[in-house]
Parts: sequence; structure tokens; C-alpha cells
Amino acid sequence: MTKYLSKNILKIPIAHSEGRFFAPEDVLQEMIQNNQIIWRYCDEKGNLTENSKPNGSLMNIAGICNQGRNIFGMMPHPERAADPELNNIDGLQILNSIIKFVENK
Repeated sequence: MTKYLSKNILKIPIAHSEGRFFAPEDVLQEMIQNNQIIWRYCDEKGNLTENSKPNGSLMNIAGICNQGRNIFGMMPHPERAADPELNNIDGLQILNSIIKFVENK
């Protein structure tokens, strides 16, 4: 779903107050080994800092996928950044990347 993105740092709105990623250490290590972490909260320069994770997620995790890489979930909301009238189309890039990926499969 990220294959066709034109940039690595995206500004995507969030809409949660209490949700955050958590997993036991063994599960987290398995996810790291399987390359299942696909989105992380960062600052505008791409730095992973304590201040750049608004909800306290482990390792700044904002989105993950399953081992088969065909199911994903993310906490930020790309649909809320998908229209030029919102002054942000970064979410539209994500949605278009997903569509292009599916079309080329």
C-alpha cells in the first residue's frame, strides 16, 4: 500500500484520544522481524521522538499489517487529508497508492 507514494513523510490527521498501539515484547519483536510495522508517528523532519507520538504508542507505531501483508490497520485517518480544499492531500496519496497497487496485482 505504500509502494506508489511519492514521499516518505506524510501529514495525516488523527482522531483518537485514548487509542494507542501496544503489544507484548515477544509479539513486538516478531512484528519487527516480519517487517509488519508500516506507519510510524514522526516529526515534520521524519524523526521518531517521544514528542512526535501523540498517544504514547510503542515505538511510535501508527499502522501495522499482517504477516501476509494483505491486511493493514492504521490509527491516523488518510480520508481526512484527501481534498485540496482541506489544504492537505497527503491522505489522497495513500489512497491512490492502494488503488494503484490493487490495479497492478
